[in-house]
Amino acid sequence: MLKIPKTERPLDLRSDAGLASALRVSLARLTRRLRRQGGAHKLTPTQAATLAAVERRSEITPGELAELEKMQPPSMTRVIAALEERGLVARTPRQTDRRQVVVSVTETGRGLLKEERRGKEAWLAQRLKELTPEERATLRAAAPILEKLSQM
Repeated sequence: MLKIPKTERPLDLRSDAGLASALRVSLARLTRRLRRQGGAHKLTPTQAATLAAVERRSEITPGELAELEKMQPPSMTRVIAALEERGLVARTPRQTDRRQVVVSVTETGRGLLKEERRGKEAWLAQRLKELTPEERATLRAAAPILEKLSQM
């Protein structure tokens, strides 16, 4: 059984449904707490995820970015425009086909991501120090699986 505060009912982790419920609740809480550790830049979660995706891909078209982030193209266009307005990304014609536009992260955007990550990782590293070595080993083993789930 999962160790949880006494005010909550115990979750049955033996079933896939119980595991799904426990992961949903725990990951949502962790995500909320990590968001609070970000800098004073006040990016929305969608803007932050989009900026990070652009950084990972170097240059990407808005359509590719929308597909990658599981968004509708018009919504992605609005997110890109907001990031561009803040100087975090730039849109330029594609070298091989000047009719197409690619999005790339600017130095300002790269610096913002670095600062955001540093704060969140410092907070999380401190929380990890509070766990037992066995708990940290379990999380190390689970990290690739959680990444796989996030990409499905």
